[in-house]
Amino acid sequence: METFLIKALQLILSLSILVIVHEFGHFIFARLFKVRVEKFYLFFDPWFSLFKFKPKNSDTEYGIGWLPLGGYCKISGMIDESMDKEQMSQPAQPYEFRSKTAGQRLLIMIGGVLFNFLLALFIYSMVLLTWGESYMPMKNLKMGLSYSETVKQVGFQDGDILYKADGEVLERYNQDAIRKTVNASTVTVLRDGVETVIPVPEDMMQRLMRDKAFFASADRFPMVIAGLPEGDTPARTAGLNVNDSIVSLNGQPVVTFLEASAILEQSKEKEIEVGFYRDGVLQSATLTTTAEGKLGVQVKSLNDIYPLSKKEFNLLGSIPAGINLGVNTLKGYVTDMKHIFSKEGAASLGGFGTIGNMFPAKWNWRSFWQQTAFLSIILAFMNILPIPALDGGHVMFLLYEVVARRKPSDKFLEYAQITGMFILLGLLLYANGNDILRMFSN
Repeated sequence: METFLIKALQLILSLSILVIVHEFGHFIFARLFKVRVEKFYLFFDPWFSLFKFKPKNSDTEYGIGWLPLGGYCKISGMIDESMDKEQMSQPAQPYEFRSKTAGQRLLIMIGGVLFNFLLALFIYSMVLLTWGESYMPMKNLKMGLSYSETVKQVGFQDGDILYKADGEVLERYNQDAIRKTVNASTVTVLRDGVETVIPVPEDMMQRLMRDKAFFASADRFPMVIAGLPEGDTPARTAGLNVNDSIVSLNGQPVVTFLEASAILEQSKEKEIEVGFYRDGVLQSATLTTTAEGKLGVQVKSLNDIYPLSKKEFNLLGSIPAGINLGVNTLKGYVTDMKHIFSKEGAASLGGFGTIGNMFPAKWNWRSFWQQTAFLSIILAFMNILPIPALDGGHVMFLLYEVVARRKPSDKFLEYAQITGMFILLGLLLYANGNDILRMFSN
């Protein structure tokens, strides 16, 4: 329950920031062109609001709605989600959206998307300035990667080190490297120190989504003891020490922690001989495992054995680095979006549950701001899609007006807005329905 509340709080706070910034983008351009903004709301307020106030001599009512599905900026003289038909039936006023030039209306409509993208760049820059950039060099993964059965079917093997994707050297192990590998035509790996070229099928991503499989995981590292819990644990009783590197169990060689775990899983409450290196000398000890198949040790993590590289930034360096990170993140997200239009991609869509699970179970400000920046990019991209009721839909009709030199009729825009709202509602129900189905299937 505590984990759920922490994730939910992070999700609400993150989305609240993004919605306010998005709507402020519309607001600031509207006020710049002297367009009246009637309402500025976080969340929606059908029938009633949780909080509202209207400053003296202001045309704008500010408030917080009770339905946490976004927010809105009600701009005078515009067909939007408020569906204010009465206002649109009156003669156009100088302070209304419809009275402004196409260029001004275009800037008002893209203001939200622009501010979300700029927010992401700013957050990424500040994260780099505050915490720097940590990454795992691909060459440091001496034991290579583990691959799912789906990936092994096309030629990859556990222990392969990713080296090149379509001839481009993969210097870092991160999501971008995996994305490039999945989308490549050929991938070069280092297998026992020898370059091996593997053809990658065009539908690799669809196969992974179909099988609900991962591509690769950096979980191949030696089983080295990091600590011994207090008490009479099997390892402590047998004389094992910190930094001992376990290399065999009952005479079976174990190269990685995963291999050791698999053997221990089959050896619950059994006597087992442990072979280990201590100060370069091979030794052994006999012990009885716990009921869970454990030795009673704390094991070093991947980053303890293969240290991360870290790059620090000053203010001047963090800004271009943050911009580069934001642009590359957007490119990667756009690349991933093409898979959504497949059967497997549609099934992988998720709603608020999926988004909430992006946040860590324990509050971590660095992770919170990184996820907020990523969500800001997603919000910007999704809003610029040419779907009626989204900013991109309004932009699409404005561009038509510029090219055709005439506006679409108010009745057409009204029907388009209603259609778009039904499309968005359908997507919302579908995505959150997927979350519910996954919850009950797990």
